Amino acid sequence: MAATTVIRNIGSLATGDPELGQGPLGLLRDAAVVIEGEHVAWVGPQGRAPAADTACDAEGRAALPGFVDSHSHLVFAGDRTEEFNARMSGRPYSAGGIRTTVAATRAASDAELAATLERYVREALRQGTTTLETKSGYGLTPAEEARALRIAAARLEEVTYLGAHVAAPEYADDVAGYVGLVTGPMLDACAPHARWVDVFCERGAFDGDQARAVLTAGMARGLVPRVHANQLGPGPGVQLAVELGAASADHCTHLTDADVAALAGGSTVATLLPGCEFSTRAPYPDARRLLDAGVTVALSTDCNPGSSFTSSMPFCVAVAVREMGMTPDEAVWSATVGGAAALRRDDVGRLRPGARADVVLLDAPSHVHLAYRPGVPLVSDVWQRGARVWHR
Repeated sequence: MAATTVIRNIGSLATGDPELGQGPLGLLRDAAVVIEGEHVAWVGPQGRAPAADTACDAEGRAALPGFVDSHSHLVFAGDRTEEFNARMSGRPYSAGGIRTTVAATRAASDAELAATLERYVREALRQGTTTLETKSGYGLTPAEEARALRIAAARLEEVTYLGAHVAAPEYADDVAGYVGLVTGPMLDACAPHARWVDVFCERGAFDGDQARAVLTAGMARGLVPRVHANQLGPGPGVQLAVELGAASADHCTHLTDADVAALAGGSTVATLLPGCEFSTRAPYPDARRLLDAGVTVALSTDCNPGSSFTSSMPFCVAVAVREMGMTPDEAVWSATVGGAAALRRDDVGRLRPGARADVVLLDAPSHVHLAYRPGVPLVSDVWQRGARVWHR
């Protein structure tokens, strides 16, 4: 029998399961969580908690599931400070800046890329993120994309093939030829290392027909689709994502009524990335509109060196509440349960018996403080797979 730990004296526990407590977050007061091995064994009122081998006193702090960050780009090299500075001085964001990172990433060693990935994974963990997806997309050759995916898969469970980020510099005048590479030799090299296939369906990147070709080729190799959709303007990305049964349509900044209806009527999660709008001074997506239509919404960081260089899910929760019409409960749900839905996972994002024991304690009495005290480092303890991996 695996060792057990009880986290007791939890002032407010967000289980993520409405059958266990109040509201969609399944809130419990004066609660406890029992961990056995890597999984949650029991949750409930602390007065009823079973005995355990060891105990941790939460001292009235709030507890919630580890954040599930379902969209990031962490295998990269280089720095785009100058681009950010210029953008904050008036130059608008466009998709072309990706090529700056491509050059630096191609020049970096495996060890340098792995070290960068580890740095940001650990940085995210200290802020409560216990499940993290990341993508390729900064190599744009078969060998470079496969290298990025191998490095990512050695560290993370959720790895996405994004050869169709933008056309490689060598194919700047032959996007159709690049799509042929992405759906042929590059896919052959990359499919064994990834779970997902993604495409940047946007002006300056790939149109609807090209995106369809990329996604259907990936699906034929067993990869599950997700789509960068409707970020810079209206387009076919969301409709394509729903039609193909993609796990998520990410960004969803510029939506028509038909786009919202399609998301509401399908299984595709709308993943919103407020760090991107914050960093590009673009309009924020209207989360309220999506939620009121019954769409499943996830929040994620989009951590990348160009358009959203933050690994902080608490920051994204705060921005979503302040700028996107979400309540604190909705934002925390979207950053946990919603993120799990975007990755088609039911073992993370919730604290219920049988789930993975990913627990975050806040140095605050309620999860609402994530939005109430923006920018304050509230995460005091993190358990991942039942082991305490961070304590402040």
